[in-house]
Amino acid sequence: MSSSFKPNPLSLSVPDPALDRWLRDSGYLDLLDSSAPAPAAAAPTRASPASTSSGAGAAADVLAFARTLASLLALNPFACLSAADLAAPTPSWSLAFIGAPGVASYSWPPTPTQARLRVQENVRRYARNYAALSVLVFACCLYRMPMSLLGLLASLAVWEAVRYCRKRWELATRAPGIGQALLHCAQIATAILLYVCNLQFALVYTIGLSYAVMMLHASLRKLTPSSLSVPANKNRRAQPRRS
Repeated sequence: MSSSFKPNPLSLSVPDPALDRWLRDSGYLDLLDSSAPAPAAAAPTRASPASTSSGAGAAADVLAFARTLASLLALNPFACLSAADLAAPTPSWSLAFIGAPGVASYSWPPTPTQARLRVQENVRRYARNYAALSVLVFACCLYRMPMSLLGLLASLAVWEAVRYCRKRWELATRAPGIGQALLHCAQIATAILLYVCNLQFALVYTIGLSYAVMMLHASLRKLTPSSLSVPANKNRRAQPRRS
């Protein structure tokens, strides 16, 4: 079967890394996500008749799954996160974060490269959403652990009392030594309160659960055009094009 396109000496050949870099800089990462190559282990299953059995196919799938999972466990999801990402507007929870209804917005990444691409980009896009979920998880942990909530409130009361005393008697200027001693006493009292009330367990539960939810969503959520994640640009894309 002859090719539809003939070689052209004036055509330009763009290397794959350069094309990927241009797609990243231009905000078309969804094209990289949708055009990610299939796992290399799936190629010999068609060529070799002996490898067409269900056992070999299942073993290849398990191996690809394990390779992708290992890359996710070894990945630093905050490597590309910057202060500008945290200062950006919060993406829409229904359309951007969860996904539009009727659209296949989630899938397991077939390759470790695609998994890393999804996680790092989704963490940048939905950083404020993940932060809000972490606060919600922490509030739920405090609700389930009333002693930790009481310890947190007591420590806040201690620091408020220290602030009032330093301001009321002007300890910072009149008696700086007493002011420093008062600060050290407040630090010791806060550490004892938080330890006795088991607030460290609430923090560990919050960090672990929030990290698991973030990695699960960031790895399964397909990449969409970056303009769809910003509320200000959503209506702009929806407007019809005028001739």
